[in-house]
Order: sequence, then C-alpha cells, then structure tokens
Amino acid sequence: MSHAQKTIAVAIGDPNGIGPEIAVKAAAELSRGDGPYALLVGDAFVIRHYAKMVAPELPLGGSNEAGPDKLSYVASASLPQAYFIPGNVNGHAGKAMTDYLGAAMQLVREGYAKAIVGCPHNETAVHAAGIPFSGYPGLIARLSDVPEDSVFMMFVGGGLRIVHATLHERLANALARLSPELIVAAAQAAHRALQDIGIANPRIGVFGINPHAGENGLFGDDDDRITTPAVAMLRALGIDAEGPVGADLIISRKDIDAFVAIYHDQGHIPIKLLAGRNACALSIGGGVIFSSTGHGSAFDIAGQGIADPEGALRAIRMVAGTPQE
Repeated sequence: MSHAQKTIAVAIGDPNGIGPEIAVKAAAELSRGDGPYALLVGDAFVIRHYAKMVAPELPLGGSNEAGPDKLSYVASASLPQAYFIPGNVNGHAGKAMTDYLGAAMQLVREGYAKAIVGCPHNETAVHAAGIPFSGYPGLIARLSDVPEDSVFMMFVGGGLRIVHATLHERLANALARLSPELIVAAAQAAHRALQDIGIANPRIGVFGINPHAGENGLFGDDDDRITTPAVAMLRALGIDAEGPVGADLIISRKDIDAFVAIYHDQGHIPIKLLAGRNACALSIGGGVIFSSTGHGSAFDIAGQGIADPEGALRAIRMVAGTPQE
C-alpha cells in the first residue's frame, strides 16, 4: 500500500483551541507504527509551536508525504501571528480553521491523502469571521460545490452510527423543512458511507419524529406524512430500511447498521452518553471521506500540553479503516 493510501490529512482546527495540540500528539503516536500516518495541515508556526512542546524528539518538516518516525505538515498560511493566542476566541482563528479544511480537501483531490480528519472548531469564532457556519457538513458542501442539504453528519460511538437529517438549527426550523426527500437523502448518504467501509448490504433504521412514531396518529400525523413515505421510498430504491419506529425503542436493535435521527439531540444524546469525547463525527455525501472529533475546542486548557488526543486518534483510525476498539 502506498503512503498516500495510509495518509490522513489532519486539519488542525481552531488554532487557539486544543486542536493543534491533539493533532500533533496524534501524529506523533501514529508515526511509531506502520500506518495510518497523519499529514498535518495548518499554519506552520502553530504546528512548530506544538511539535516543540509535545513531540520534540521527532523531526518536523514541510512535506506532502507522511511516514514513520517523523512529523510532516503542509503549510496553510492563514492566521496572523498576533492572533495566535491559545484560549482566545477570535474571528482570525475561525477563518484559519476553514482555510485549513480547504487545504486538506485539496490534498485529497490531488491524491496525497486518503481522507481528512478535522480537529475541533469553534462556531463563535467562525461567525466572527463573517463566515456562515453550522458545522462541518455545510462547510464541506460549500467547499465541494454541492448543495448543503446533500451532506450530513454521521455520529459514531458506543457501538452506534447515527446520521442526522437536520443538525445545528432551531428545532422549529428543522421540523419545518423536514420532508420525505430529506430523510431519503440522509439514509442514502449513510448507505453509501457504510458500503465504503465494507458493509455490503447495510440495514438502516429510521427514527420517528413524534413519540412512538406518532402512535397511528395519536401523537400527530407528522410520521404518516414524512417518515413513513420516506421509508417506502428507500425500500423502492433497494435499500434495506426499517421504520419509522420510536427512537427509544429501535435504538437498542443490534441488527441495524445505522440510524437516521430527525434532529440534533435525538442523535447526539445517546452517542455522547455512551462514548463521550471518544465519539467521532463523519461528514457524508460530500465526495470526500471526512471525520471530526466528537468534542470541542476546550479553550480552558488550550496551550497547556494536557489535552487528550484519543478522540483524534479514533477519528483517524476510523477513516483509515483501522478502527480502534
């Protein structure tokens, strides 16, 4: 296997959060094995700062080839050095995070990396830069020049895979724009992603919108109008889909490979309860294999050298096809 097929481009996230630290720590850990390897993407001076802090024993150099016993990075010059202030939330750092992701996507397009892992971002910082942002899926869609509602988040952890039909938005707005077609698109993206990781015939479970999936109209007709037709459409497309069933009931099924959640909390709560900061988030449907850590930027401990890279390592190994138990 070529080094490119073992290489994951790791965008360092918000440079003022713990992203750069855990990216360098993860790259150092992986450099001691036979792959996958992390190719760091970010401002060179930020990467050098953390390499000196947490992995001074490893040689560090600018190169588009990652490998054993070294740290490699591709410089994406974005952050003015005066705004490199660990623990500080600012728009310059928010813009830098988006630039790093764009550079990482280019590395995948050019064949230097197999997939991308994005380290933690901060939505306030991105909005302070004047960039519309509601999570990585929408940003990946814009950078890939595809409709935003064709890229979805699949949260993975605790033995569960849950794709979200809607994500970071007011609940009333999410439910208002829900449609059978949106549910179908989310399930199709999950189906393709599961096939990409080796599950030939995935089974998809669809959560109900209302308690008990509406209980035959007792708790509203939303499921009759939206999720029930969506499941029928999926079956007509040859996808092994089941539902809608109340989320609290169907989520315990071990024979289902992935679930479709209707809104953010319906999917996030069970995985964060079971997996905590070791959860990973996949953005699916954008034409690139992308994952991010399941935790935030932790500005309160940024720059102190004490951040745990486990979430980043799990994300890297997952997109590389070598998941950690």
